[in-house]
Amino acid sequence: MDTSVLPIIILLPLILGTTLVSQLQRISRGVTALGAIGISLSCFILLLTQAETVLQGNTLQQSWDWLPQLGINLSFRLDALGLLFGLLISGIGTLIYIYAYYYLSPKNSLSKLYQLLMLFMAAMLGISLSNNLMILLVFWELTSISSFLLVGYWSQYEAAQRGARMALTITGMGGLAMLGGFVLIGQITGTYQIDELVLMKDTIQQHALFVPALLLILLGAFTKSAQFPFHFWLPNAMAAPTPVSAYLHSATMVKAGIFLLARLAPIFIGAALYHNIVTFVGLFTLCMAAGFAIFKEDLKGLLAYSTISHLGLIVCLLGIGSPLAVAAAIFHIINHATFKAALFMIAGIIDHETGTRDLRKLSGIWQLLPFTGTLTMITAASMAGVPLTNGFISKEMFFTELLANLSGPVMVISAIVATLAGIFAVSYSIRLVHGVFFDGPIGKHVPNKDAHEPHLGMRLPAIILATLCILVGILPALLAGTMVNSVTRASLAQPEFEGVHLAIWHGVNAPLIMSLIALIGGSIFYFALAKEGRIRKIDLDPYLGKFQGKILFDLFLKNLLLTSRKIKQTTENGSLQSYLLLIVLFSIVMVGLPLFNQGLTTGTRELTHAPWVAIVLWLTLFSGCWMMLWFHHERIKAVLISGAVGLVVTMVFVTLSAPDLALTQITVDVVTTVLLLMSLSLLPQLTPYESSRSRRWRDASLAIAGGLGIGWIAWLLLTRDHNSISWFFMQQAIPLGGGSNVVNVILVDFRGFDTFGEITVLGIAAIGALCLMDGMRAHGTTMTQGLSYRFNPSPLMFRITASWILPLALVVSVYIFMRGHNLPGGGFIAGLITSLALIIQYIVLGQDQTEQMIKAKSGRLYEVWIGSGLTIAGLTGIAAWFWARPFLTSAHVYVELPVLGKMHIASAVSFDLGVYITVVGAAMLLISVLGDSRHSSMAGPIPSGDKENG
Repeated sequence: MDTSVLPIIILLPLILGTTLVSQLQRISRGVTALGAIGISLSCFILLLTQAETVLQGNTLQQSWDWLPQLGINLSFRLDALGLLFGLLISGIGTLIYIYAYYYLSPKNSLSKLYQLLMLFMAAMLGISLSNNLMILLVFWELTSISSFLLVGYWSQYEAAQRGARMALTITGMGGLAMLGGFVLIGQITGTYQIDELVLMKDTIQQHALFVPALLLILLGAFTKSAQFPFHFWLPNAMAAPTPVSAYLHSATMVKAGIFLLARLAPIFIGAALYHNIVTFVGLFTLCMAAGFAIFKEDLKGLLAYSTISHLGLIVCLLGIGSPLAVAAAIFHIINHATFKAALFMIAGIIDHETGTRDLRKLSGIWQLLPFTGTLTMITAASMAGVPLTNGFISKEMFFTELLANLSGPVMVISAIVATLAGIFAVSYSIRLVHGVFFDGPIGKHVPNKDAHEPHLGMRLPAIILATLCILVGILPALLAGTMVNSVTRASLAQPEFEGVHLAIWHGVNAPLIMSLIALIGGSIFYFALAKEGRIRKIDLDPYLGKFQGKILFDLFLKNLLLTSRKIKQTTENGSLQSYLLLIVLFSIVMVGLPLFNQGLTTGTRELTHAPWVAIVLWLTLFSGCWMMLWFHHERIKAVLISGAVGLVVTMVFVTLSAPDLALTQITVDVVTTVLLLMSLSLLPQLTPYESSRSRRWRDASLAIAGGLGIGWIAWLLLTRDHNSISWFFMQQAIPLGGGSNVVNVILVDFRGFDTFGEITVLGIAAIGALCLMDGMRAHGTTMTQGLSYRFNPSPLMFRITASWILPLALVVSVYIFMRGHNLPGGGFIAGLITSLALIIQYIVLGQDQTEQMIKAKSGRLYEVWIGSGLTIAGLTGIAAWFWARPFLTSAHVYVELPVLGKMHIASAVSFDLGVYITVVGAAMLLISVLGDSRHSSMAGPIPSGDKENG
């Protein structure tokens, strides 16, 4: 068995599909469509190659460690359940790509639609093949994001924006709840591996956390599969293009919740709470949505509510949980995907050709679209459960299991509700056929009375699906029996399940009578409503009033927005002093509460006398902080004093024999001080006095409390013995990291991922500053001529000195960089030294001349540096994968070079180079932003306050 095929199936649409489609669009729409169809069809074929093995009861598994300490691994598995959903996703996806090519007009971006559909397909395939709950959750949320983009494809329309926001909000909240449920399951069992959880059913159900875990997971499943009371988002998502509706909201996305219930069925079946909630939520949703569907005037709205109803049927069967009920659910998943995807495509054909999908305007178009009408009859009959269609068999199985597994008054009421839902289903199915294609001559409100059958390519997907509805209805055991039974065994984790025999006729019994009542009653009900066009005049909205889902949702969002605004207005008053007050107060409370009444005292560790150097540095630091308090209203003095405090900290590091930290501290201190001084050229010299006497006493008390609290915690820690882990790094720095400078080896090897994250944040911060300062660039005025580093060149002596400083600083940077792996230094420090030398050039030569000298145009070069540095660091980490090692695993070798002799080379040097380039790019981008006056929308006279203090 080839297990490597599992990630390939996901990566094909995720990586190759999205990139290939974007490139093929440059050739033609047809080539773009062929590329998308080829990718989807490849996934389908890859799954088919594994079908024989999987349907025999075997499972393919592939796993890579990611965060094994947390139980989160890239783990995939392909069993019969995953195979079924994978085939539906890729198979119907292929048909959708064909259909979309003919449906979408040339003025709409076909490649954009294909890219988003590819992203969604990859997410759904990831859900189907995941064997780890957390990885499943990642793909689950990716479906929410991609469906948000797909529903909002026509973003110029308010309805599309509204539907996309609603879908994302509802399914996103459900995903958040589901995350809580998964975490609780992990706490109960100690694992997130699904195949391991299946074996721990009793442990899970007997635990006190089982009930909250179950409820949270059901919230996720119900929101995604549009079950009551979260059903309303699905009809409101119908503003999406019809290919999106056919794919997401009939065959795939809304089935994600169904898949989750089927995947976790072995864990939940047997728990009374699970059976009660799932069975009756599904049954209520089945009947409620079927009733609403009858009166919908939009074709896609009618189909959306019918989708909700059929999803309720499947959920109800999974809630019953017996082997035969699960088999019926699996069979209906297949049937619903075929007839509902076809019906959505047909709705798109009708809209595409006639110019409307409003049922109040459509009638008598059989003479215009007879072939499309025939397809509609077949697929609508399957949706209604008419004999000789696949929908009839799974509906019969539903009635059978409902009667067999319930008893007493509950069974009677459930049978009545199910039969009523069947009546409604027949009614809206007949309306779909009779109201559109017959019901009199061509309606006078049909926009295009010259409509004709579309291109065969647009009808072909619906023809294939309609054919399957008939073939499976006639030969169910031959075409679907093996798949249904294999998937049922996989869902229940019961290899001994004998299977269900699918057949057209089971004799005259109660389910058959219920079906006949539904067929006859539904026909009578519809034609009674349709008499004299009464059904077109019925509007349920006034009867529902404020209890409509979308109204309640809008009310919830409105109150949420108003509440958040009130909180914002209360807390966000523009005063940094108030913000710091809240932050410090909150920190004191949150740290103090768990430590209160703990009886913590000084530890037993032997104390030593403070050396005179420590006392001097402490007094110096105290003096600097006191001066900062005294002069903090004078901005330039405050910056210089903060720089002096940084120098004292540097001396502390030197005293404690931490040269790497000392070098980093002093270079960061100098660079930030210069940056702040350059920024102050744009601000008044004095900070306004805001505090009253009472506020100063309050702030002083709070600051003292915070300082004493931190000092107390530090004292508690330092007076206690602890087990240091430094010995590990000391011992392993050379053999594992290839360097004797333990600090640098930790940064670029042992904790290289942290460093990679830090330089990423640094780059984001610099680009964020560029975005924030856009339109607020620095500009020279008569009030700031003496401080300008852009418009006025410095004296000749400074310029000559600067011309010597730059090459010397570059040599020092190279020296610091090259020695960093074995002696104090490294890419970060070297980058800061280079940045400092370039900053001096800015100050001395001015920004224009400096940027001309280093070929930097408006800071664009620095953005390239940031991207290049991050790319180099990332590629260094990825290179380890080619040797089957974890990300950023270092390698080091000794090589013999001419002239230079034997040299030690470590891959960490490449990572350090990325750090160096990113640091220089980020620092210089900040400088260029502060000094750039081009395109400034703020240029002009300085406000009077600035004139007085400038």
